[in-house]
Amino acid sequence: MHRILSFFLTLSLALTFSLTSSFAEVSWRMAHKMPPDSPEGVVFQKFSDLVDQYSNGEMEIKMFPNEQLGKTNAVMEQLKIGTVHMYAEGSTYMKKWVPDITWTSPAFLFDDRDHWVRFMNTDMVKGWYDKAAQEAGVMLLGDPTAILRGPYRVMVTTRDVREFADMKGLALRMHPNKDAVATWTTIGADVKTLAWTDVYQSIQKGIVSAVNSPIALVESMRFYEVAPHIIRHDEYYQSIGFMVHKASYDSLPDNLKAAVDKAYVDTGSFSFEVMNKSADAAIIRMKATGVTMVDIDRAPFVSVMADWYKKKDAAGELPEGFLATVEATR
Repeated sequence: MHRILSFFLTLSLALTFSLTSSFAEVSWRMAHKMPPDSPEGVVFQKFSDLVDQYSNGEMEIKMFPNEQLGKTNAVMEQLKIGTVHMYAEGSTYMKKWVPDITWTSPAFLFDDRDHWVRFMNTDMVKGWYDKAAQEAGVMLLGDPTAILRGPYRVMVTTRDVREFADMKGLALRMHPNKDAVATWTTIGADVKTLAWTDVYQSIQKGIVSAVNSPIALVESMRFYEVAPHIIRHDEYYQSIGFMVHKASYDSLPDNLKAAVDKAYVDTGSFSFEVMNKSADAAIIRMKATGVTMVDIDRAPFVSVMADWYKKKDAAGELPEGFLATVEATR
């Protein structure tokens, strides 16, 4: 009797597992760095929910937030071999396979976000990403600008900066990147390279007096407590790339490809709503503590940097046709 009961229990569990599994014929692992309840985490979960909805439950996206599957380099390698199917992060990380991708986020080169979006959808930029797909087997899903990040960039400073001339001699924290350092040195700042996690104390101690940041991180990093002036300068424009293991995407049946593609487009629209609302709410809270916020005229920044880019181009340090493509998309 015990053996009979055991048999039927095993059979019941097997049937239950089979029925449960049949609802999702395809399961993908999606990694990202953010907490699930952060604005970006909410956006990523929306994508997962929409894939489930549009595929009628035939495909699921299992979310792995908070770097559960490793840091960026580790996840990029997992993505390359297909143990991770999707990674939501800045697509500039694909520069490890195609260095030209570095130039998808140059500072003060574009008139506005629309100009940058047009540039990002040119044949030249698509060619860079296509090359990464061929060489590493990692592709981008859809329009690389669709998922908003930031939602825009600002400078947080102890000074009440109002115009370009106020940048002269400003002690500005920068990450250790020679082009980023050269950019802000050209603008006139006194650049100091520091770790991101050292910024708060460095401002507090007077080592630096300013830092550039996505507006979304100013409140969570508490920068406004030691630097109460926020200047929106749109240093460069950002998005979150949905990097995908190409072979896994190519193997999907047409209906599931359509579900993934539609979910991505609709998630893009959702991201603009979530990111902007989150930023607006954070600004209201920070202003209530005495923080000031201004929009600075970007034209002098763009003008000064135009000469810098021309010199780099003349020295052969920019991708061929890069500046011509930027100009053609104005």
